[in-house]
Amino acid sequence: MNAKKLAGHFLRPRMGRRLLALAIGLTAMGVCIAVFNTVGFGTDPCSTFTLGVSARTGVTFGTCQLLFNLLMFIPVIRCDLSRIGIGTIGNMVGVGYIADFCMRVINARIPPDSLSMGQRVLMFAVSMAVFLVAASFYMVVDLGVAPYDAIPQLIAAHTKKLSYRAVRMIWDISMLSMGFLLGSTIGLTTLITGFFLGPAITLVAKRVHGWFE
Repeated sequence: MNAKKLAGHFLRPRMGRRLLALAIGLTAMGVCIAVFNTVGFGTDPCSTFTLGVSARTGVTFGTCQLLFNLLMFIPVIRCDLSRIGIGTIGNMVGVGYIADFCMRVINARIPPDSLSMGQRVLMFAVSMAVFLVAASFYMVVDLGVAPYDAIPQLIAAHTKKLSYRAVRMIWDISMLSMGFLLGSTIGLTTLITGFFLGPAITLVAKRVHGWFE
């Protein structure tokens, strides 16, 4: 990709709206991951793995998330710069540390053991709805995807034997399996983000695509 095309990838119509939606979306995703971890119903596949690494190593979740994404960033840069944008950097750097901060705040004010099952379910339901919408906006603004999301896209683009959906499922299941082996919880949140995030992105995109054109 030449410099002109790369610059064009970082510039989109309605950049003010896109950046605002991106910032709100990434912040909301970080908050929701913190809530997911508190209620104990599992998290999304990427967070499941990095939370497991964090628990094993004692390194904060945000730092594990950043290092993991930096590792995956290398093949993305080498293979397809078009998938990189402001949103890529924001996701790599922002979501994990926002989740870290929110987990500290939540645990200080609401000890997990003090929550009833009803309270956990309510917190889960609200945070899941917010997470699906926030993640959808993050994708719809089209300012780059996280390296975690770019890797299966690259694999699918370079193989004719497997569809993107199959590659993504294998990728997510691999991360979930490693996270489980490292001690992370796999639960309802994991299943919903795995099966409903795609349809949620499609639904939100149809409704808000015109806001950014």
